[in-house]
Amino acid sequence: MKENKIEKTTKDEELGMDEENKISKTFDSTTEPGEKKLNIRNTEELPSIGINADNPNTKRKKMVSLVLAITPLIILAGMIYFLSSPYGQNLINTGVPLPEVSIEKVEFHENQVVAFIRNTGPEQVTISQADINDRIQSAAIEPSQVLSRLSEAKVIIPFFWNSAEPYEVGITTSDGTRFSKIIDAAAPAPVPNINQFAVFAMLGVFVGVIPVLIGLVWYPFLRKITRNQYNFFLSLTAGLLVFLGIDAFLESNEIAANNLAATFNGQLLIPVIIITTFLGLFYLSEYFSKRAESKISNEYDEESRHLGSQNHSLKSPEKSLSKTRLSSLSLTNPLSNDTIDQTQGEHEKKKKEEQLTRLMDKREIIRPLTLSLMVAIGIGLHNFGEGLAIGAAVLLGEIALSTFLIIGFTIHNTTEGLAIVAPLAKTGRLMIRRLILMGLIAGVPTIVGTWIGGFVYSPLASIIFLSVGAGAIFQVVYALVVFMTKSLRQTSKINNAESKKLGDKVVRSATGVLTSQETSPSTAIIAGFIVGLLIMYITGLLV
Repeated sequence: MKENKIEKTTKDEELGMDEENKISKTFDSTTEPGEKKLNIRNTEELPSIGINADNPNTKRKKMVSLVLAITPLIILAGMIYFLSSPYGQNLINTGVPLPEVSIEKVEFHENQVVAFIRNTGPEQVTISQADINDRIQSAAIEPSQVLSRLSEAKVIIPFFWNSAEPYEVGITTSDGTRFSKIIDAAAPAPVPNINQFAVFAMLGVFVGVIPVLIGLVWYPFLRKITRNQYNFFLSLTAGLLVFLGIDAFLESNEIAANNLAATFNGQLLIPVIIITTFLGLFYLSEYFSKRAESKISNEYDEESRHLGSQNHSLKSPEKSLSKTRLSSLSLTNPLSNDTIDQTQGEHEKKKKEEQLTRLMDKREIIRPLTLSLMVAIGIGLHNFGEGLAIGAAVLLGEIALSTFLIIGFTIHNTTEGLAIVAPLAKTGRLMIRRLILMGLIAGVPTIVGTWIGGFVYSPLASIIFLSVGAGAIFQVVYALVVFMTKSLRQTSKINNAESKKLGDKVVRSATGVLTSQETSPSTAIIAGFIVGLLIMYITGLLV
């Protein structure tokens, strides 16, 4: 009876559900063995789950969420419109806003003084007169006497001035408010020509490029030092960079306080740029280093698979079959088998082993090379800001070019090359081209900075680039600390292994504790960091 019922049901299925069986058969043919098969007969139950994009309830919920997101913006726009309307201004304005005009830069040309001003107040202002040393002078204002908020103008004052004398340039608005700027020593403004470009380029070369390249010459010496000495120089590099970062921060803060209008909030802009640069460079350095490591790891895995063909033959039965055929053919011809095994096989094996060794060396050198490159980029950004400051100081007459000044900058910046080569000291490679390239990355921006600072000085641009340099340097210090931590862990493992063997450099104290005759890593790190700070401070006194 059971068998008759089964036959009856199968006949009903064959008669009533031919189309569904065809669909299920075609679907089953596409599925891999072991995968879960989808029951086509139950697809009619899918709409009952409630996943439907055309459901009116979901559309209504989306509209409600969209309205809730836009409502605060509509309220804010309405409030701003009301406050800017005459009714809102009559309701709120109870006093007269004070004008504010900033004199950003003063240039001394032949028989004339040019002041660059900007309206940094809340309202429109009109410039009525200009004076030098409290004496009213005739002046031309370009493009207009009327300045809207944050607009700028150029005040040209015909005046016979004397070099190296102090002057006070004043600007008076239509309501009688006077704004002034004191120049300690008047100096002729650099004129953009070939000679002046050459002067600033030579200044950038002597201040930025040559000192960094001189510092790279320490690389052969660093390759022959011990592990603790290597930790000392890495820590010294961190001290140098920390000093440079603090110096860039203080210099940008000084420019923001003295030369930038309070409207721009320069002192708040500095930490924002530093943090943004730090996080951006951290992400980029990690991304590119991991990308390079993964690429080399993939190449290493491929080469190792070719070298060890046992696992590969298990995964591909066709290749294993071809190998068995080749082996059977080689049995029929033993002479060819000997020649293949002894000549080509050993030669290819050696080549693959050499390739694996090179890939391992590449993978080990990625982190130190990336760190040195980031040090070069950070120093380059700092030197660009330093070049801006030097060029602006020459333009504004704050410093005079002298041999002593150039010598001071050269000595001060020579240690920057040491900071670049220190992470590469234990890689075992010379890499002259890469070292020269990184030296140029660190030094050449000084030339560009002196050009921009000397010809088109902008306090805001100086603050931005100095802050970017500080953020880059602090990011490099963080990467250097991480690198040193990994190096110390490796050193501790090596020391523990050597202490178990009771080598020549390990002695037992009276208490029975094993001690090393070498300087401890912590002492070398602390000493190196302090020495790095002192070197930068002492050489900075020469500038």
